[in-house]
Amino acid sequence: MRLVPNTDTVPASVNRYLLPHERQVITVHQHPAVLIMPILEVLVGLAIAGWLSNALAHGNGTAILVIWILWGLVFVRLVVKVVEWSRTYFVVTSQRLLLSTGIVNTKVNMMPLAKVTDMSFQRTATGRLLGYGEFIVESAGQDQALSHIRFLPYPEQLYLEVCGLIFKDKDDGSD
Repeated sequence: MRLVPNTDTVPASVNRYLLPHERQVITVHQHPAVLIMPILEVLVGLAIAGWLSNALAHGNGTAILVIWILWGLVFVRLVVKVVEWSRTYFVVTSQRLLLSTGIVNTKVNMMPLAKVTDMSFQRTATGRLLGYGEFIVESAGQDQALSHIRFLPYPEQLYLEVCGLIFKDKDDGSD
């Protein structure tokens, strides 16, 4: 049973990095759990800002303005993280693994499937509860830009799909 979403189109922000002969297999966002800490920071900041405004500012307009501007900055950071999450894609093609991130400065990490020597995934207790995991990808030689891919949804299914692509070519050559 296939639970991994297989979109028919690759987002335009990622499509420009695919080669003409590549076939897109899977494209996923990171799991929304990546946003838990920024959301918690905003909520805790809201509680602190409310408490400071009520308990310590005592009607001092300047102090209240400073408190809420600081909370506004924390909120803007959350908005940036949400937009960054919406522009982050993990793409598995017939040839490569890609991780595209960034809003203004786009960063694309890539590893050819043929260079992957070992791949595993791990899940923390929170990851098992919320449904995300981390891939650890290794290749021969130096440290790679794409070695740890965190907050991936459907890690077991993605793992099986990627392993199927990696070992398919090796099995076809031995027949």
